[in-house]
Amino acid sequence: MGLRTRRPRGVTVKTSAQIATMRRAGLVVAEALERMTEAVRPGVTTAHLDQIARAVLADHGASSSFLGYGDPGFPAVICASVGAAVVHGIPNERRLEEGELCSIDFGAIIDGWHGDAAVTVPVGSCAPEVLELNRVTEQSLWAALRVVRPGGRLSDIGAAIEAVVRPRGYGLLEDYTGHGIGTSMHEPPYVPNVAPKGPGHGMALEVGVVLAVEPMATLGTAAVDVLADDWTVVTADRRQAAHWEHTVAVTPDGPWVLTARDGGASRL
Repeated sequence: MGLRTRRPRGVTVKTSAQIATMRRAGLVVAEALERMTEAVRPGVTTAHLDQIARAVLADHGASSSFLGYGDPGFPAVICASVGAAVVHGIPNERRLEEGELCSIDFGAIIDGWHGDAAVTVPVGSCAPEVLELNRVTEQSLWAALRVVRPGGRLSDIGAAIEAVVRPRGYGLLEDYTGHGIGTSMHEPPYVPNVAPKGPGHGMALEVGVVLAVEPMATLGTAAVDVLADDWTVVTADRRQAAHWEHTVAVTPDGPWVLTARDGGASRL
């Protein structure tokens, strides 16, 4: 049976000039995440990290992808998800504690175009199993980014993530996915972190498609709860989680990681 080749409704293909603007937004994201990563240590609040990100936006004349997003409107410019929180944590005055993982997700807009990425940072000294979860989740992201190239298929991404995460026995979130990105932070298509049918299925990855790829893995179950703030997603068993993300463009030469300083050259 032939594979579907038609582009799904709502998926946009960007010009080289548009991707260049997204690269500018991506470099703002990269700088902010670097500065916040350097600031992570026991005793620091996630509200302080949010202030660092706001300063970077102001320095570059950029605006926030996150502030006011959704209903209820998100109240910060970063998502800070600590310990058992997987994604969408709201920054607050709680102080980071030794041994936790702190996921920082951040988006910036330049001239109407978005960049979006996330890192997970160990707070002080963490247990070996926690550090390994974080290392494997980041590894799965880069494995997925490597397959974002002309001639590939959307399911190649989830298959690459699963191939890294599943053998370690970690929980892998399926209901929270990556996404297309452009003049909106979230555009079609959804970018699943799994591929039930394996690689080679789904939308063709053609030149000009730009995606945010974001695996989320946990030490225990993949089941999650949403807290009363209607935003923060936590593991049902309250074990720790890791989340990594980059914005990547399909180019004639392969993937260009718009939110990595070097475009991904050192890891691809």
